[in-house]
Amino acid sequence: MRRIIAENPNWSLVLVPSLSSMCMQCIVNNFEEKQTYEQLTPSQQDFIQERLSLSLPLCVTANLIPDGVYWKRCCEHKWDLCDVSRYGYSWRRMFFERHLENLIELFIPNVTEPKTILDVLPLCKNYVKRLNISQLLPPIKDPQEERVEEEKEIDVTLINEHDEPCVHHFDLGLVLKELANLEELHLVYRVKECGMNFEWNMFEMTKRDCESLAKALKSSKTLKLLRLHQSHVEDKKCRLLVKHLLDHPSLRELDLSHNLIGNSGARAIGKLLTRSQLEILNLCNNKISELGAKAIAHAVSKSSTLLVLNLRLNLVRDEGGTAIVEALQSNTTLHHLHLGGNDVTWLTASALAKVLEKNKTLKSINLSCNSLSEVGGKCLAEAMSYNTTLTELNIGLTEVDEQTASFIDKVVCTNQLRAQETG
Repeated sequence: MRRIIAENPNWSLVLVPSLSSMCMQCIVNNFEEKQTYEQLTPSQQDFIQERLSLSLPLCVTANLIPDGVYWKRCCEHKWDLCDVSRYGYSWRRMFFERHLENLIELFIPNVTEPKTILDVLPLCKNYVKRLNISQLLPPIKDPQEERVEEEKEIDVTLINEHDEPCVHHFDLGLVLKELANLEELHLVYRVKECGMNFEWNMFEMTKRDCESLAKALKSSKTLKLLRLHQSHVEDKKCRLLVKHLLDHPSLRELDLSHNLIGNSGARAIGKLLTRSQLEILNLCNNKISELGAKAIAHAVSKSSTLLVLNLRLNLVRDEGGTAIVEALQSNTTLHHLHLGGNDVTWLTASALAKVLEKNKTLKSINLSCNSLSEVGGKCLAEAMSYNTTLTELNIGLTEVDEQTASFIDKVVCTNQLRAQETG
């Protein structure tokens, strides 16, 4: 019997690909010209997803390749960190949200063609639920314009005439009106890693930016959360935003922290509380004083939906602080209140003590970094001896004596155990 010895001793018949595998590989190699996918069996579709080129145009893959291995490969190829749990465990949603975010963050007005973003929107509009825009780039200045501005800076009178920055950013209205499923928008008007090119106008929105954003928010009927922070939003811009958010059908959380909102903006936000379904309001680190706090307090007394109110690092003082806590006598929904760092004293603590004796809704209160003194601490301690529902009361750095603070902590711990037992 004759034997045939292969030149390659490792060769065997197993190495010969099957005809079906060769056909599948042919589909992979020619996928852009002939898009065959839905007609295949599940196992064949898995074969395709594992081998498709990651450089295929999005217009080919966006609506044809379902969520799965292909989009996981795309994400892991493009970004080092990929936490799919933050995207509802959808790799396709992660890819399109982060891809669109990157396009917007790198958009340079008057340089980048808007078409680069507008062409992507029809492909990703069904999958984007959240946008986290961490920077918006201003236009690149012409050297001649820079010289003119330097000359203006010499004349103080001219500086006052040009307070409104003229560096407008990408118009987010073009994007928001197309995203029919958008639920969260996190937005910062700033430039990351600007280095020695730092200018203050890189860290604020212009009036035109605000107008276009406000109109877009009004038309975004599915938006549940808006976070616009660290963007120098002052009273005029705040009022303009609120004007377009009144009676918004879906907005539940508003975060305007770390801005420049004062009493006029606070009054507008108070109006918003009475004409919306807001559940969470964060106004941390603004310039709200007594009058603004009173306006918010009046709205809180009428609100039937607000669960969380954060006024940390403002200037509400006792006049505003007492108004806020007294509003809780008629409010039956608020669970969490933060008045830390607001220059309130024992007067606010005393007013709060009267509320705590009867209120059964509040779960946590933060009064840290205020001057409550021993008098305020004793008022709170006496009220807590009657309260069985408050599970957090932060009085750190408030000049309350250790014995009183220890007693309050014990009552809070008891309430926490009771809450756990009752489920």
